[in-house]
Amino acid sequence: MALSVDIEKSLGDFSLDVSFASDSPAETLALLGPSGCGKSMTLKCIAGLLRPDRGRIVLNDRVLFDSQAGVNLAPQRRRVGYLFQQYALFPHMSVEQNVVCGATGATSADRSERAAAQIRAMHLEGLERRRPSELSGGQQQRCAMARILAGSPELLLLDEPFSALDGYLRWQLELELTDVLKTFPGGTVYVSHNRDEVYRMCDTVCVLSHGRSDPRVSVHELFERPSSLAAALISGCKNISAATTIGEGLLDCSDWGVTLRTSLPVGEGVTHVGVRAHYFSVGGEENVIPCSVDRVIDSTFSSIVMARTPGGALLRYELPKEEWAALGEPARVTLSVDPSCVMPLSDGDAR
Repeated sequence: MALSVDIEKSLGDFSLDVSFASDSPAETLALLGPSGCGKSMTLKCIAGLLRPDRGRIVLNDRVLFDSQAGVNLAPQRRRVGYLFQQYALFPHMSVEQNVVCGATGATSADRSERAAAQIRAMHLEGLERRRPSELSGGQQQRCAMARILAGSPELLLLDEPFSALDGYLRWQLELELTDVLKTFPGGTVYVSHNRDEVYRMCDTVCVLSHGRSDPRVSVHELFERPSSLAAALISGCKNISAATTIGEGLLDCSDWGVTLRTSLPVGEGVTHVGVRAHYFSVGGEENVIPCSVDRVIDSTFSSIVMARTPGGALLRYELPKEEWAALGEPARVTLSVDPSCVMPLSDGDAR
């Protein structure tokens, strides 16, 4: 997939300003962020359902949109397959008719042949005459995917494909969709607010916050070394403090009332520091934080210790239940964290 997106769009009080690019073949790129951050709006601009106010969208050397050049291809000419959250199947049509509708730009015989091939590929044989209301949630999703793939798209856009599902069905369909993406020759842009989905299914990720995009990074880098406050929060970091740089590798963490050393690069504009809950240990000689135990929460497989810092804020420390029990459940603990686990964060547009 060679995809380049650099667009701006305003709707009422909301302003979208995103920029990302990918040239890796068959890459699954995630747009990760909380509800209302502009993820779905970005997909609609790529698909041609919304017209950006400014910018450029290029897919495999084909210009889909260019505000300066006056280019704005119609959705049916973009060769982009869009899987909506609620699948958007035609309720009055059968499975077969829905899939045939996706096979545009071909003769009637070719469309029927392509539809039949995708029905087989999505394991919908025997359901061809059923309408969407007669299908399970999983069958509806597979029908929607069959309709998309029958059109031979160059790019898939998946808008929170599991948001309408829950529990066991959600997990089963994630496995099925993962298999589909492995065989799809083009690229995929995957929208989600679920970091676990992104970690399991995607190669790279672009974090969106308040309509602004962070740089595209690998999924591994997002979870190991997030560079922005938005990226740390959406990737699950539970411990955040305001921070200022006071020396080489030294961060004054004002909320926690301590100074921590980091071995990670400290760029300009650092405003916060993050430490993941499982990065702490009891004892140690570096980055020591004396704490009182405020409460202990018994989770399914771990103990969650809420520890009061010298600055008065609470730290969340997670460890296996047996390890906490072995400490004798003390009223005070001295936590420490390795400098490689202290994450300097910027707040604002990271581009």
